Order: sequence, then structure tokens, then C-alpha cells
Amino acid sequence: MASFLQSLPTILSFHWLIIINIGFISSNQIPPKVQPYVVYMGSSSSNDVEVAKLAHLQLLSSIIPSEESERINLIHQYSHAFKGFSAMLTEKEASALSEDGEVVSVFQDPILKLHTTRSWDFLEPPPPPHPTTTSSSTTHHNNLSTEDVIIGIIDTGIWPESQSFKDPGFGEIPSRWKGVCMESHDFKKSNCNRKLIGARYYHTTSTASSNSSKTTTGGGSPRDPIGHGTHVAATAAGAHVTNVSYYGLARGTARGGSPSSRIASYKACSEDGCPGSTILMAIEDAIKDGVDMISISIGMSAIFQEDFLSDPIAIGAFHADQMGVMVVCSAGNDGPDPSTVVNTAPWVFTVAASSIDREFKSTVLLGNAKTFQGSGIHFSNLSSSKTYPLAFGKDVAARLTPLSEARSCYPGSLDPEKVKGKIIVCMDDDPTIPRRIRKLVVEDAKAKGLILVNGDEKGVPFDSGIFAFAQVDNRVASQIINYINSTKNPTATILPTVDAVKYNPAPVIAYFSSRGPGQLTDNIIKPDITAPGVAILAAVVPNRDRTVVPIGQKPSEYATRSGTSMACPHVTGAAAFIRSVHHQWTSSMIKSALMTTATVYNNLGKPMTNNTGNYANPHEMGVGEISPLKALNPGLVFETTTEDYFKFLCYYGYSEKTIRSVTNKNFNCPNNSNDKLISNINYPSISISNLDRHIAGVRSIRRTVTNVGSPNATYIARVHAPSGLLVKVIPEKIAFSESIKKVSFKVAFYSKQEASSGYKFGSITWLDGLHSVRMVFAVNVE
Repeated sequence: MASFLQSLPTILSFHWLIIINIGFISSNQIPPKVQPYVVYMGSSSSNDVEVAKLAHLQLLSSIIPSEESERINLIHQYSHAFKGFSAMLTEKEASALSEDGEVVSVFQDPILKLHTTRSWDFLEPPPPPHPTTTSSSTTHHNNLSTEDVIIGIIDTGIWPESQSFKDPGFGEIPSRWKGVCMESHDFKKSNCNRKLIGARYYHTTSTASSNSSKTTTGGGSPRDPIGHGTHVAATAAGAHVTNVSYYGLARGTARGGSPSSRIASYKACSEDGCPGSTILMAIEDAIKDGVDMISISIGMSAIFQEDFLSDPIAIGAFHADQMGVMVVCSAGNDGPDPSTVVNTAPWVFTVAASSIDREFKSTVLLGNAKTFQGSGIHFSNLSSSKTYPLAFGKDVAARLTPLSEARSCYPGSLDPEKVKGKIIVCMDDDPTIPRRIRKLVVEDAKAKGLILVNGDEKGVPFDSGIFAFAQVDNRVASQIINYINSTKNPTATILPTVDAVKYNPAPVIAYFSSRGPGQLTDNIIKPDITAPGVAILAAVVPNRDRTVVPIGQKPSEYATRSGTSMACPHVTGAAAFIRSVHHQWTSSMIKSALMTTATVYNNLGKPMTNNTGNYANPHEMGVGEISPLKALNPGLVFETTTEDYFKFLCYYGYSEKTIRSVTNKNFNCPNNSNDKLISNINYPSISISNLDRHIAGVRSIRRTVTNVGSPNATYIARVHAPSGLLVKVIPEKIAFSESIKKVSFKVAFYSKQEASSGYKFGSITWLDGLHSVRMVFAVNVE
């Protein structure tokens, strides 16, 4: 290796001589485009960073022309949990590298996107004591010590001054922690403490220049300029902070799911997104630093999903799992369309979003004294004492603007002279234009307020700052428009927002929450589980923009946010809570405990619904909503082992050579591997992508459960199957003892010929008189 570096100048000089002899490239020839690529080389077998770096540089020098020697440079290098690097390459160079025997995959560095209080009280009403329940499971986790659990948050950084990250009462930082608190112009080591124990940021490479690598610092600081990472961290593990509100709304005590856990922040994202190579670097560092679990509220595009060996999160999470680190990810915000869920690898815990029992009401008062309930958050000074002219968007259209655009308040579609001083009604029937844009269109035209018509998004309150806003459904809108058309001088006002708790039904699956089945494999149910993700109150970066801060108020340090980004840290916090009690449980045991104890009922005692009011199915909610206290004592767990994941890769279609590189083990694939066998890995749910109703036969699925409850226990299976689908559990009774900790069973599925086609959903529940272990299934009948 050393000889290679010593000879590098000579090699470069030699290549320059060749260039001089053959002449220069024509000035009108377009040079190949250079972009950042990730070169993934599988599992790491050595922690010698320098040796790995030299090997990677040598590999680059073999394919990059010597006249471009400045590109023989590593943007990021991975060598601890996995090996590889990112670098600036042309498409041809990337293709050449992919042919190298040591390389598993080469892919263009993707830009991933961010998926963006009372929620914990809603999830965890104090349970009644049970005489046979252990004391740890009846103690509310506020009183449990979880300070030895370290959560890594990969996001936009952190705002360390927030009260949610203060450390009174915390003991010494665990000795296994090897991380750092990086300093910058606006972030000091003293910003870290016994709660916020680590903070990193990364240099990233811009793709703006096609023939040069432009390195930026992503802010050059661990500090969060956006607030997304701060909100996520506080939701997962924020300390107790009393008397918190968002300008008087959602008042109460703010806390995370595991308030005593430590936080380590990894700033891998900016407002422009999150480079995949940087996310990989953050996962690598988090594992090396000593975190117990990683929370990632980020994902690939639902439209352009790559396979698992071209997905940075899937790659990093795989190696994290191999090293005992749990990875929890958001499912994405591309719902309600099917097959939009992302982060679908089985070794990732994938989270959908639901509402809680709190509503933000923004009431519309018409000039005829009729009132209508809308939703939204605003802090305007409008009141019931004065009304303003009311107009439909199409009636205040700009000259030569199509009325169809004006009714929807497209940018440039309204006449400011006609809009000024009025409250405008706009239709939100084009999903490509977000509510924020329509609000700006009306506000910039000097309107007094906006009434937006959109039933789908009503359950997700929009924050319009100090500009009056209400969102209503089509039923209410028709009455408002009838009033406009039947009145010579229609007027209205929008009353200040108020919040209401114990709203029902709740939870409801959020309209934006991405749905399954997964595009990459529908033999695993994704998302896995649901958690609160609508109007979640948590710490943010105080907004210094006076145009959005209510008059006379200071910038709020807490605010509401919605998205699967907010649901993900709820599950991370719950998982940290469970790990703090069950130190020896693996990630898959914790995942199983949360999945098999999840609830599918709302606060009315009825089955959970989606945003349309229909019953939610597993492709929308996974197994249901998390119940962290119940998960402390699940009775049985499904342990998904590393060998299960190796088999998954075989069944998915990867070669044994590739799998051995990824796992660093001499693993042999089962004979006749195919994707249907994915259904057989020991997962806490079952999915079958194709059950032919025209061919007589039974599809049999095998599972193994591990007893983590009373040593002597007998469970009986109860099947809940839809019509047209016969489901039998063999055996129907399983027994455990001091010597028998694991028991296997089979589930046989058979479809009647008269059954309709499509997915059928049901469940199998194991009962012992104390525990209820519920496993959901999804079967596609064709």
C-alpha cells in the first residue's frame, strides 16, 4: 500500500506525458458528467481505517484518469460496521467499479427526504394493577430509569438550548459511549451534557456542478436550523417540561417516550434533503459511538424505490442490526395511495402515522350568524365583533385567468385589487399545490383570511401563523358557497383557534401516511406498526420571523408537527423504554413485543379507521397502534434472527457470493430459493403475495415463538379469518415449561374457489389467560 502511494506522483506524471503527446481534447467536446456515487463493499472485517482508506484510494486510481487526479478522493469512508466509500465519479467509472470483485453495489448518491405532549398520555393511560403482573410492567415509565439507553437521531441536527434536552438528575454517561460533541462557530462542547451526550455534523458534496466536486458543510454545525431533528429527538426522548404550549394551544407537560434515555444527534440533512452517503456515514458513526437504537425519519422516494442494496438506509440498518443496534424508520408521507410505503426491509421497524384525541378547531362565522367548524391553527386578531367581505376564488380572478385556476387559488390567478380586505374561499383539488402555497397566494394579495376546501386533509391541521385560516370539507363548503351566491354582500370572519381533547374517534390513520403493500416485496407486511403522527407537540427551533409570531408573544420553543417523521420517534421512545427494562432482549424481540401487543381499537372501543372512515387494514396501519406498557409483558415473542435475514436475501434473489460479502459469513442459501419463501422467515406478521383460488392446495407457513413470560404456560390459538379464506393453526395448543422455551407451529391457508380476488386480512391470537399475542396476516387471493 505504501509503495502505491510513493509511486503515485510518478504514475500521474507518466499519464500527463501521454496526454501531452496525444494532444488536448477538443474544446467543443462535452466532458462526462461527474456526480457523487456510493460504492458499497459489504461487511467490514477490519477496523483499520488507514488501511481501508488506502485500499479505496487505490481502487479509485484504477478507474479515474490521471489528469483528473483531484477526484482520487473520498467524500465519506465506511470501515466499521460495513465497508465502502463515496466519491465523485462518471457513469462509466461507476459501471467499471461495479464489475470489481470486491464491490457489492455502486449507486448514484440519492437525496432522501424528511418525512414531516399529549400523544404519550393518549397512548398510555395508567393501567390498573393486576395481581399476577410484574411490578415493572405496572409502573408508569416516568418512574423507570432508562438513562443507560442511548438513542441516535439521524436528522437535521439539534437545538441544544431546549428545555427538553436538559440533564438534571442524570448520572454519569455510560462508559461504552465513544462518541463526540463536535464544535463549530455556533455550537460548543458545553452544549452537550449528560442528556445530549453527542452531536456530529457532516461535510456533504453538492451535485450542482457536473465536472467538479463542490464540498459544503451542511451548515457547518451540529445545530438544527430547521427544527425537524429537534422535534424528532424531543418526541423520542425529551425530558419532562411542564406548562408547555404552542402560543396557548396544546398546553400541558411535554415529554418523550423515554425521558431518561440519552440522545446523540447526527446531522445528516439540510433543507435540501439528506444525501444517502451522509446517512450511511451517520449510521456508521452511531454504531461505532455506541448507540442502542437509531431513529430515522427519512426515506427514499416512493416512486423511484431502489432494491435493498442500493438503498442507503436498508444497507446501514442491515449492518446495524447485525451489531445489535435497532433501527426505526418512518413509512413515508405519500399516502393514501397503495404501494407507497418506503423503508420496507424486514430488519427495519417501519412506522405509519395516526391521529390522537386532540383537535384544533378554526370556526367560520358567516354574516347570517351561521357557524361552521373547520380545522387549522392560526393566531390572527380576527374576532366575532367584525366580519369581512367573503368571496369565492373564481369571483376574484385575475384578468385572462381560467376560472378553474382561480377557484383553486393557483399562483398568479387572483386579482389583488379584488382580493384585498376579503376572506377568500379556495378549492384544494390539486395535490401538486400544497396548502402553504395557496395560503401565500391569498395572503400576498392582502386578503384577511382563507377558507380552504379539502376533506381529506381536515384531520391534519395546517399552521398558518398569524393569518386567519380554516379548512372545511365539501359539505360545509357547499353551504358557504350557497350563502355567497344567495347574498348581495356576503361577509364572514374566522374565529381564533381553540383546541379540544378527548376528541373521537382516535386514533385514525392519517391520510398522508404511506400505504402497503411494499413495492420491493409484498411477502412482508409493511408498514409494521402505527404511532401518533398528527399535530404532535414537541421542541422546535424558535421561529424568529415576526410575521408568524403572534403580536406580543415571544417565539415559541414548542410547536406542532405532522408526518410519519413524528410517528417514528414515538416507536423509538417506546422501544428504548422496553430495552431499559429488558436489557437482554434483542431488537427483534422488542419489535415483536410492540407488534403483538398493538391495539386495533379506537377510543370508542371500535376498530380503527382510516381517513375515509373505513376500517383500517394492515397495509395502512400494520398490526395496529403501539401500546408500550402492554409490550413490557408480551408473553411470547417472535425472534427474527440474523439467519432469517440471510435467508431473506437468498429468497429475494441475491447471489450467495453477494450475501457472503454482505454478511462476512460463509452462508449457503437454501435450495430452490424464491421470493414466495420470504413469507416463511420468522416475522411477527404473515404476508402471502399470491394464493391461487383456482388450484386446490394449501399454503403452509411456519413460525417459532419464544416464551418470555411465566415458565409454565399453555397457549391456545384463536383465528379471526375473513370469509372465503380457511385458516388453520397446527397445533392449536402449545405448551412451555422450564426446559421448553421455544415452540414452532404452522398456519395453513386455503382459499375457496368462490372467494373474491384481492387481499384478505385477519389475525391469529395466542391466549393463555393473561397474555394476548396477536399476529396479523395479509393474503392476496388471485
